[in-house]
Amino acid sequence: MSTLRSSRWLEGETEVAVTSRVALRSAGIDVRSKEQRPVIGIANTASDLNPCNLPLGALAEAVRKGVLAAGGLPVVFPAMSLGEDLMKPTAMLYRNLLAMEIEEMIRSNPVDGIVLLANCDKTVPGMIMGAASADIPTLVVTGGARPPAVFKGRRIGTGTDLWRVWDQRRTGQLSDEEWGAFEEALSCGVGACNTMGTASTMAILCEVLGLSLPGSSTIPSGDLRAREMAERAGETVVKMVQTSVRPSLLLTRDAFSNAAKVLSGIGGSTNAVIHLMAIAGRTQAGVTLSDLGRWFKSIPVIVDVEPTGTGLVQDLDIAGGVPAVVKALAPYLELSARSAGGESLGGVAEAAVKLGDTVREPRAPIVASDGLAVLYGSLAPDGAVMRLSTSSPALFEHTGPAVVFDDYQDMLDTIDDPALGITPDSILILRGCGPVGGPAMPEWGMIPIPGYLVRKGVTDMVRVSDARMSGTSFGTVVLHVAPESAIGGALAMVASGDRVRLSVNEGRIDLLVGEEELAQRRAHWRAPAFADRRGWPALYREHVTQAPLGCDFDFLRAPADGAPGFVEPMVGRS
Repeated sequence: MSTLRSSRWLEGETEVAVTSRVALRSAGIDVRSKEQRPVIGIANTASDLNPCNLPLGALAEAVRKGVLAAGGLPVVFPAMSLGEDLMKPTAMLYRNLLAMEIEEMIRSNPVDGIVLLANCDKTVPGMIMGAASADIPTLVVTGGARPPAVFKGRRIGTGTDLWRVWDQRRTGQLSDEEWGAFEEALSCGVGACNTMGTASTMAILCEVLGLSLPGSSTIPSGDLRAREMAERAGETVVKMVQTSVRPSLLLTRDAFSNAAKVLSGIGGSTNAVIHLMAIAGRTQAGVTLSDLGRWFKSIPVIVDVEPTGTGLVQDLDIAGGVPAVVKALAPYLELSARSAGGESLGGVAEAAVKLGDTVREPRAPIVASDGLAVLYGSLAPDGAVMRLSTSSPALFEHTGPAVVFDDYQDMLDTIDDPALGITPDSILILRGCGPVGGPAMPEWGMIPIPGYLVRKGVTDMVRVSDARMSGTSFGTVVLHVAPESAIGGALAMVASGDRVRLSVNEGRIDLLVGEEELAQRRAHWRAPAFADRRGWPALYREHVTQAPLGCDFDFLRAPADGAPGFVEPMVGRS
């Protein structure tokens, strides 16, 4: 009897087997009753609504070619495409929906292994979460970063330079014509953001976790090497089926430790913290937010890519990509962890070639501080996250009066009003934007600095929120404050004028208000009412976990007792 999962659908002469073979044969996939060829799903998220993922359409055919060459049967199917540019309030609202789609497509179909075609921010972790729960051999193929834009003779990166130029625009330093020219410059092609935003960060972490082929994650969009890597991925996943290499063998505690250390070393996106926690929650690795915080420590930023550095992802690729980063960080990593190519991470590091200075040595980093930090304190009892590499060291130890915003639109409408009394010492707080309150934590955490302060030369201030921020963003911003305000977390109790203390050295963010006063505020606090009482947003709010658990659904996390959470379907008459 075959050991292939697909054999339950395809082997034998029952009516179910005949119907299953006929269905595939009608789609051009010739399946015979007794042949032992693994069926490989190719989940394609290419979409006209998501320019980041458009390169994946061509790569699907390359994966198909590789699967056929290795003796497998490729089946391509579409999957939900989560694009940051157009999906509102945030693509994060639908990450768990994509995870459920991938898990259920695997569960309900005769698939032995799967290649996930993903690129944009939430598409990558969402697909991995679903495949990790299904636990069949899995590889991720990403589509690469879009070409650099050029504005006023200078190469600019996606997102990061938009925020900087927008400050110039809103303070009257950029004309209508220049603003229009900037928009045209940004329309530079398809692919993911070419800075160290969430898309590039998650692609890199896929490679470190052993879910993408070594050297693949930094290949730019449109590069001929991308097709070659996609074809290799198709060949490799067939071998993974034959040798039973599953996510549960790759997504170990050591693998997550390596991912966290590389995340700090590349100055990666704070969003990756939530995604790593969500992926880990689908496994038995037992990873906590405090684990990540401990793994971040003493890992300086060694990659010179915006927003921490000055280069782009294309420069990282030229410098040797992830293998070069692993080589430089090797003394900090668990090198026995497995890579997708079959060798150990240590083998990848040993074979790596590091070129140029985009990837530095830890003794001569881009930024000496850790890339990220996890904070706790009376304002964030369950944790908060801060990207140190793009923050101002002068603000690492700062106490100031809070200026509180309860509504994102109100914040946008009033932030430039001098009557609010905002000074450079103020701590700007935006709440009601967490997993429940957002919903799904929109990327609103980088509160803009009042225009009148920008004109005076103020470039950074301490900002605190239960929201997220784009991986292309920057500044001294404390994010993912948990518990969030919408469920009565400490952030809900802050009043404008309260003193708030940030101490990076102590790893704390504290509200300096007496317990008696806070008790009175809690007694008067009322949970917000939400207009969306049906459909996906209602289900999301009911079941989403807080940021330290990755904002996954409570019913999708791996069972704590180690029992299998994925139950195979009964294969019989439909």
